[in-house]
Amino acid sequence: VQLQASGGGLVEPGGSLRLSCAASGRTFSRYIMGWFRQAPGKEREFVAAILGSGITLPYADSVKGRFAISRDNAKNTVYLRMNSLKLEDTAVYYCAAKTNYDLEYDNWGQGTQVTVSS
Repeated sequence: VQLQASGGGLVEPGGSLRLSCAASGRTFSRYIMGWFRQAPGKEREFVAAILGSGITLPYADSVKGRFAISRDNAKNTVYLRMNSLKLEDTAVYYCAAKTNYDLEYDNWGQGTQVTVSS
């Protein structure tokens, strides 16, 4: 599956953004979809994930209560709604896909930049 992330941008602290990740192919609902991020000088970190059924997996503690992952299987798209953004949320955000819970993510999008700044 090929993934195309979009929706990043510049936002003030406390603001909101919604990221989208469009997937190719006709088997999108079979994939577990995840969002990751990588801030400058830091390792890539997990943010959120969602099963094909729409059940969400536990969020990263740093975004719990502020971010929400969702998907629309009819549109082959996964979303990340980000509210109450903080300076430390600044990063390149990547969507990823895998077919099995026990496997590593093996399909990655190109990333979209989110910058939180006043």
